[in-house]
Amino acid sequence: MSPSPRPSSHLLRGALLAALAGTALQAGAAGIQVGLSGKTYADSALSCALHPTAGLSPRVTAGLYQPAKRARATVSLNGAQVAQVTATQPDATVWLAAKPNTVQVTLSARVADRYAFDGTPTFPGQPNVCIPDTRGNSVSGDLETAASGTSYATVTPGCALNPQTGLTQPYVTLFDNGGYLLNVSLNTVPLTQLSSSRPKATLFLAPGLNVVTVAAGSLSTDAYVRDGGSGTCTLP
Repeated sequence: MSPSPRPSSHLLRGALLAALAGTALQAGAAGIQVGLSGKTYADSALSCALHPTAGLSPRVTAGLYQPAKRARATVSLNGAQVAQVTATQPDATVWLAAKPNTVQVTLSARVADRYAFDGTPTFPGQPNVCIPDTRGNSVSGDLETAASGTSYATVTPGCALNPQTGLTQPYVTLFDNGGYLLNVSLNTVPLTQLSSSRPKATLFLAPGLNVVTVAAGSLSTDAYVRDGGSGTCTLP
């Protein structure tokens, strides 16, 4: 009996490309995914960062992967152009919408890579996926107490001169509620530590939605959300 004919390498390659169509190749160690063209990339997952006006928001970076000297492309989000990228400026920041998103990097009329990122809210009323659920907190008057009871914060922002920026900015005050050792972050950036010897801190707000995270070691992690408005204010 004669052996069955083996498929040609051309047919195998065609089948592989068909199976991969519409996907991206992972480059996990670098935290990116590379498009099928081999010439574009996007982050492997969305991250949270400060938008210039909206506050803490989901974003990804996308653009040209190891570009040739004359390479250029258009980056778009859900069909709307976001940026032009070139070899000298190969990356673009893409701020995601509160829904499933498609980021596309178009090299030419015939070549484009697409990347999918889900920004769908996970609980009712969530502005975007970077804003945590604080419905377990309790509010009494102008004070909001964290669900764990380890801290509380003023609800209505005040206005004061921020010595670090030289600007008058809205702020809230965070209090340690019992001598806990609390690690405080503002918009994902570690900021300070509260304890019995330093029971409160003033937190100046950026424009848009700000997230204060308070961690009592492995015991609890709580959050507060505050709107910094335009990021500036006028002293009374």
